Amino acid sequence: MTIEFKDIGVSLQPLHSAMPIWRGVVTAEAYRQLCEQVHHQGGRLMALWGCDERPRGGHFTVHVALAAQPGLYALKLPLEAGQDSFPDISDLFPAANRMQRAVADLLGVHAAGADDSRKWLRHGGWREGSYPLRKDFDGQYFSPTLTDAYPFVQVEGDGVHEIPVGPVHAGTIEPGHFRFSIIGERVLRLEERMGYKHKGIEKRFESLTPVDGAKLAGRVSGDTTVAYAWAYTMALESLSEFTPPPRAVWLRALFLELERIHNHLGDLGYLGNDVALAFGFAQFWRLKEDALRMNMELFGHRYLMDKIIPGGVACDITHLGSQRLRDGLTAIEREVHILKEIYDEHAGVQDRFLTTGRVTPALAAKLGLTGLPGRASGQAWDLRAQYPCAPYDQLDVRMATHRNGDVAARVTVRFEEVFESIRLINLILDRMPPGELHFDVPPAPDNAFAIGWVEGWRGEILVALHSGANDTLYRVHPHDPSWQNWPVLEHAIIGNIVPDFPLINKSFNLSYTGVDL
Repeated sequence: MTIEFKDIGVSLQPLHSAMPIWRGVVTAEAYRQLCEQVHHQGGRLMALWGCDERPRGGHFTVHVALAAQPGLYALKLPLEAGQDSFPDISDLFPAANRMQRAVADLLGVHAAGADDSRKWLRHGGWREGSYPLRKDFDGQYFSPTLTDAYPFVQVEGDGVHEIPVGPVHAGTIEPGHFRFSIIGERVLRLEERMGYKHKGIEKRFESLTPVDGAKLAGRVSGDTTVAYAWAYTMALESLSEFTPPPRAVWLRALFLELERIHNHLGDLGYLGNDVALAFGFAQFWRLKEDALRMNMELFGHRYLMDKIIPGGVACDITHLGSQRLRDGLTAIEREVHILKEIYDEHAGVQDRFLTTGRVTPALAAKLGLTGLPGRASGQAWDLRAQYPCAPYDQLDVRMATHRNGDVAARVTVRFEEVFESIRLINLILDRMPPGELHFDVPPAPDNAFAIGWVEGWRGEILVALHSGANDTLYRVHPHDPSWQNWPVLEHAIIGNIVPDFPLINKSFNLSYTGVDL
């Protein structure tokens, strides 16, 4: 099915993909107009990235993925030779701000007229005038340390103080800088700065084969290895119109739900710890450890890394293994129900959870909040339910949504998703067909494009794959939902007290490395 926008002269053609995805080439004017239409119809910005097409005889291109009612619109905006700007869309989709700034830092093309044009990723790490994602960038060049005076927004007034936190933190978490403007303990403003984990992942993809790229994709964000690997392999397989074996697809869903469970268990423990309920931390982390050990016993890796591979999966589950998994999940489910009652009935816990870090449904919609925190603020988006790929199209996923948008709501969504994932895993084990685990994927066609789109435990993982000639990777952009959700955290803390920030932050639990590619 072709999607026509006759009023702006744009026609979008379907991509060969497991998901409802359409693609089209647009002019700068049509780019802006189509973004306006999607915005007015309640759609969302999914991702924005750039590409250097000069070796192919073109110039720079800007790409945007928009989630709309029919599915995903992938727009390609070619810039003319000598042109280094494209239309700003951050007024429509505030989450575009940091994505556009990243494109400027990495590719050297910027959003014309954007209110915020500060650098985002550079951190003085490479010389001015050089752009790592340009094809002529010399990756062997060692740049001397440069001055990095980031212009944070200043909040002034009687009694206003600043508290800089990070980028190095007391715990073993990733680096990020948080600058609080406060009066007393009340937060007036929070400004974040990321980029301390920037490691050249997108550039590294260019030197890998399509098959080897799956390993790197699974390491973009270690706690989301299954979702990234699946999104990458979905994109690679759709390039060649390749369908993996049915059993492999069911095993991919099994791994994805196991990943969701152990992450939610860990977060529920941390959330108990942040309100001084050490009992909750100890119990949930004991259950998380049980889940991880079960992964190791059945599949050979605690976090299921490299179990999803191009063409299928790298391991199977036996009949005895299925029974072991059922028994283990039954035991975890029983204890999680008990712990949920304790959290729900503990006055001290509820006092800290309720109304804390609230994001209203209206604000969530305006800022593009997605994934788990989005569902806790009335944003009913879950790819497993709305655009289900196999085998989710046979599982009837029950989406967990709430409208309060506070820490308590995000905790409740986690509990409900643990129970739903356990239900889905039992259905998967019941219905999984026999058969092969892996077929060889044909070479990627020259100069092709595809997208993989998977509902990870944090939210939607998107991987855009541009192939080169002779079965090579020309450009790969992996996109984490944390791009959309980090800016919303800045709003969630306003009006709360500083000591509640660790609790609010953990209730979102966003990825640093996922936005520091």
